This record gives sequence, C-alpha cells and structure tokens, in this order.
Amino acid sequence: MLPTLRRLFAFAVCLVLLSACGHDLRAIPGFDAAAWRQDAYACRNQRAALLPALLQHRDLLYDTRTDAIDALLGHPDENELSEQTEKIYIYYVAPGAQCEPRHPRSAASKLRLRFSPTGVVSEVLYQP
Repeated sequence: MLPTLRRLFAFAVCLVLLSACGHDLRAIPGFDAAAWRQDAYACRNQRAALLPALLQHRDLLYDTRTDAIDALLGHPDENELSEQTEKIYIYYVAPGAQCEPRHPRSAASKLRLRFSPTGVVSEVLYQP
C-alpha cells in the first residue's frame, strides 16, 4: 500500500508542477488585441498595422499558456499538430486566398506560434 501512496503523491506533485508552467498574458503595450481578434484571417487588413507592436514585445509571448494566447489573439486562423504533440497556431497578417469562401490555405504573411508539449509558447515566428 505504501508504494501506491508514493506513486499517487509523485503523480500529484507532477501535475502541480506542470500546471505551474507558463504565465498569463494580460496585455501587450501598444497592441490592440480587440482589433486583432476582430480581423479574422486578416481579411479586413488591420493586423499588419498591429504586428510591429506584437513583434516588438514578442518576448512576452514566450512561456505563455494556450488559453492566455486564445484570450489575447483569439482563435487561430489555422492550427497544426506535430508528431511530438506540439501545437502550432497560425494567424494571417495580410489578406490573401484565405479570405475566399472555405478559407483555403494561403501563402500570405502569417504569424506562427509554436507550443511545447506542456502547452506554453516556445517559438514566435513571423513569415512575411
């Protein structure tokens, strides 16, 4: 019985440590999150003007949890899953083919946020 309790305790400690990873993101100086969220797929061409402030403070995005990114930037325009259980959020920055019905993939400029297996931002990449 004692080994079972030890395992249970170790599991509980691991859960607490994993849930403590990352941080919340309240706001980014000079960045209008509401305008970004309202410009889905960048079809209103507002995100390009907001991008410099976001990139200037990109260090604030690192180690931020998925739910905090969702609250700040809204639901991603696209997302991908990698083989290592990493998630990638894709936000278009300029209008393109993605603005057509059914939102096909586009070569338009985009912001890519890669999340580690623990669910925190590990990479911020802008693809012009």
